[in-house]
Amino acid sequence: MATDRYPEKQVCITGVGQSEVGRPASKTPLALTVDACLQAIADAGLTPDQIDGITTFPGPMSAPPGFSPVGATETMFACGLNPIWVGASTEGHAHMSAIISAIQAVASGLCRHVLVFRTLGQASVRAHARHSNLMGGEAGSRVHGGMAWAVPFNGLSASNIYGLYAQAYFKKYGATSEQLGAVAVNGRTMAALNPNAIYKTPITIDDYMASRMITDPLRLFDCDVPIDGSTAIIFSHRDAARDLPRAPIEIEAMGMSMSGQGIGFHQGDFTSLPADKAGEMMWSRTDLKPSDVDVAQIYDGFSIITLLWLEAIQLCKRGEAAAFVEGGSRIGRGGELPMNTSGGQLSAGRLHGYGHTHEACLQLFGKAGARQVPNAKVSVVVNGGFGYGALLLKRG
Repeated sequence: MATDRYPEKQVCITGVGQSEVGRPASKTPLALTVDACLQAIADAGLTPDQIDGITTFPGPMSAPPGFSPVGATETMFACGLNPIWVGASTEGHAHMSAIISAIQAVASGLCRHVLVFRTLGQASVRAHARHSNLMGGEAGSRVHGGMAWAVPFNGLSASNIYGLYAQAYFKKYGATSEQLGAVAVNGRTMAALNPNAIYKTPITIDDYMASRMITDPLRLFDCDVPIDGSTAIIFSHRDAARDLPRAPIEIEAMGMSMSGQGIGFHQGDFTSLPADKAGEMMWSRTDLKPSDVDVAQIYDGFSIITLLWLEAIQLCKRGEAAAFVEGGSRIGRGGELPMNTSGGQLSAGRLHGYGHTHEACLQLFGKAGARQVPNAKVSVVVNGGFGYGALLLKRG
């Protein structure tokens, strides 16, 4: 497919970095951010003065505490950067909005090297004070946004919402808890090979079934893990990347779509997500097919979202994802579709999909260590449960 038809084909990934990830971490959120960003810059073979763009998701926020404690401006000064473009991404295609903005900025000629980062400090906040999971902030405070439509009906967190999706999916397609549990068991198996993962002790499907119920049918191991940590990625123009010491990762295609879930508006029968539009867009912008994917990094804020995403990006047919992951052999490191090879958010920690992008790049750079998938050339990475972004990445 012609490289000048779509903007993402002008852009590549040249470096990635990730700080310590902890519950809580030993450093402040800003220090974690600096660690990740400087690591990514060095990994790309660049120096801080060569970074001419910076952005983050969603920008600094005071509520909920720890959700986004560090912004682009303070990171710029702390890392000694002098960018000409600073992106704003408080809304958009969920967590991947900053990545999509960076791609557009580079492709348009505004920048040559853009630093994108995502930092969280939720574990430290929860260790020192009682806060809720709601976007309203402290427990007992007024609830805003989409949760205002759920809390009066005892939907106190996103787990309650996605429990309804899981119930509907189970009923329509005959899926079982044992099938869903394979996502969590696989994540923990992968995390055992990731030195930076939060939970490394393997679990069995029996352990999963014995874990406490959170919101039927979602159990403890179906829910992602709040952490302190930061991940950074460098997006460069393909012409600028030619001067760097390592072949970059090519962005073969991207896709995006939106929904009303973030404001409490749900449509359909709760067995699929509007993410299918992101999948359709992504596959329409490449000659590659789902069968070409060597490794998949699939968003797992809750394990049911992973099943819905597998179907949305056509790696499984509608209603068949639960049977596909059952037993874990197909999604294991030696399976036909190795999935969430870092451990994902369920075991490595919740970095809102940026950990997934980081892991996809490590796999394609051949730097994933003991969890490396042999000869990985193509990876898909998808991100979001309320707005949706998808990237198809290819080894350069």
